[in-house]
Amino acid sequence: MADSSTYPGVDDEPKPEGGEMSFFEHLEELRWRIIWMLIGIVLGTILCWVFIDFLVNTVLLSPIVRLNTNPPPGQQPIHLQNLKPFGQLFLYMEVAIVGGLLLSLPNVLYQIWSFIAPGLMPKERKYVRSIVFFSTFCFLFGVAFAYFVMLPAALTFFAGFGSATIQNNIAINEYMSFVVSVLLAAGVVFELPMVSWFLSKIGILQPSFMRKYRRHSIVVIFILAAFLTPGTDPVSQILLAIPLLFLYEISILVSAWAWRGRKKKEARENAG
Repeated sequence: MADSSTYPGVDDEPKPEGGEMSFFEHLEELRWRIIWMLIGIVLGTILCWVFIDFLVNTVLLSPIVRLNTNPPPGQQPIHLQNLKPFGQLFLYMEVAIVGGLLLSLPNVLYQIWSFIAPGLMPKERKYVRSIVFFSTFCFLFGVAFAYFVMLPAALTFFAGFGSATIQNNIAINEYMSFVVSVLLAAGVVFELPMVSWFLSKIGILQPSFMRKYRRHSIVVIFILAAFLTPGTDPVSQILLAIPLLFLYEISILVSAWAWRGRKKKEARENAG
């Protein structure tokens, strides 16, 4: 039974000392993990609200501003409109909350993995910090890829397609929903190598399995790209599917590397 004098979620990696934790101890542990996650998100949201004008005007609206400032030949300008009372207020709140979630991502991942860690073997538990770091890096790299590559290409395609007599007037909430969806979708799919490494490290996934079903994975990747990208924009779907294919190949190499390390370690343990 775990020591009841210690609050779950406060310890670095709580471990039961005299046996397995009871059902209610697991619930208490989960409750404290959720509380720490929410505290991190709230603090991140407050920090984003302090810089909300910069996030909205300089970060999220700059793709539209750059597109309208230097439009390609034949491209129409894109005008954003607020169509709801208090629409901009709710928009700013949404941006602050999403930004707070991104800022607190390391803490969220750490709390999730720390809750899972007691159920893992000691040799698997030691990878928690590495998983948190590289998971955060992969997610943020995916967000950066979407912001600097996917969004400009998708907006350019959208603005240059169609009749010149039809104006491109977009509701601001629709634009922000599109931007946030693309950023989060790219961040999630860039976690593939990290997931592959962890599953291979604990012996669940094998590189031979990934190589065997490579052709099936290509079909799944294009379906997943179509599902994750908002609307029916083919440019966004293709731009997400291409790095997904690349990430799948990287994941095979990562899985093979993790599997070799696992085999070498098992061989040393058996020899010892």
